[in-house]
Amino acid sequence: GSDDIIAGNVSKYTVLPAGYCGQPKKGQLIFDACFESGNLGRVDHITEFEYDLFIRPDTCNPRFRVWFNFTVENVKESQ
Repeated sequence: GSDDIIAGNVSKYTVLPAGYCGQPKKGQLIFDACFESGNLGRVDHITEFEYDLFIRPDTCNPRFRVWFNFTVENVKESQ
């Protein structure tokens, strides 16, 4: 569930629709937080234009999530 502990960062995670196989098309987003200060732990695909992003807690104080740092690739115009 959404209360699971998120242990690490996503690394070049491609969000594909259910049942889709093959290379990602333009607009099928690729999330990455596998770099220093990255903190995106999980991505859930809701619709083409909606994603639930789960930010990992701050290292020194796990009660807080006051910043976020990740990249998104493969976007299409007006997405």
